[in-house]
Amino acid sequence: MKTPAITYTRGADLAGLLQQRIAIIDGAMGTMIQRHRLGEADFRGERFRDHAKDLKGNNDLLVLTRPDVIRQIHGQYLAAGADLIETNTFGATSVAQEDYGLAHIAREMNVAAARIARIAADEHAAPGKPRFVAGALGPTPRTASISPDVNDPGARNTSFDELRAAYREQAEGLLEGGCDLFLVETIFDTLNAKAAIFALDELMEDSGERLPVVISGTVTDASGRILSGQTVAAFWHSVRHARPLAVGLNCALGAAVMRPYIEELSKVAADTYISCYPNAGLPNPMSETGFDETPAVTGGLMEEFARAGFLNIVGGCCGTTPEHIAEIARRVGTYRPRSRHDPLFSGLLAA
Repeated sequence: MKTPAITYTRGADLAGLLQQRIAIIDGAMGTMIQRHRLGEADFRGERFRDHAKDLKGNNDLLVLTRPDVIRQIHGQYLAAGADLIETNTFGATSVAQEDYGLAHIAREMNVAAARIARIAADEHAAPGKPRFVAGALGPTPRTASISPDVNDPGARNTSFDELRAAYREQAEGLLEGGCDLFLVETIFDTLNAKAAIFALDELMEDSGERLPVVISGTVTDASGRILSGQTVAAFWHSVRHARPLAVGLNCALGAAVMRPYIEELSKVAADTYISCYPNAGLPNPMSETGFDETPAVTGGLMEEFARAGFLNIVGGCCGTTPEHIAEIARRVGTYRPRSRHDPLFSGLLAA
């Protein structure tokens, strides 16, 4: 029986773009924020001047206290050639914001972040060059599958229902703010990801709006597994039911180490597109960005991935900058995108 096509209410043009060329996603937000050398007062602003907890390092809060910085960073990545920019919401869930005593404003943060990204994307859009806002849903600092106590393997500091509710609230804010797609990223626990997927499906069913979903896992070391123990292939089969527009890997590893896992995912996930946005190599505290790879090195590695036919969406994670994204865009621009090749799913992503 043929799988029915998905009709998107937003982001339909992205599905078409991925059939034509390799799309470029932006680079690291945290790395660029660090360049601004912001202090505690920047994070607090006037609104949180008397807040009881330290707020420096809560990058998601900057959409409320220093929106000018976030908008500038988005603009730099768009000018570098990014087709997709991520909202500054990696930790903007009530679960993550509890650490700062700000769980009650999580939804507000997501609305603001999506609106800032939406304005920047629309300013840089042009005929034949649409720009897309990816509503970013990060992994949260709590995991549903792994005990926080080595002496009590059965202990948990969160639950599926708590995570689902937090992700639902985040997604509602991103949708209201104007995102084109949802990006469930940096997944180290597949059960957390399933909570996000469930929340997104529930929201889209209730709202009547159907947005593309991209899912990106994180292989934490050379074992080729995510932190909760799954191989790349097992991870894909665990999230395949969500029928994502794309699935991929990001963070933790540089491109050179990530290559065999992207190659494996490209082979097993035949019925969807592939995304890849690795770190800029290995951490290096002496480097300006905190990582080793120059734009030329990262761009060259991504070109090799494109030549091998692995890619549909490509960009950078920790340590990458607009210079890295510009070089990646230049190097992969002459290569055809990877084709989905499972006839069972032909037409699955038609708008």
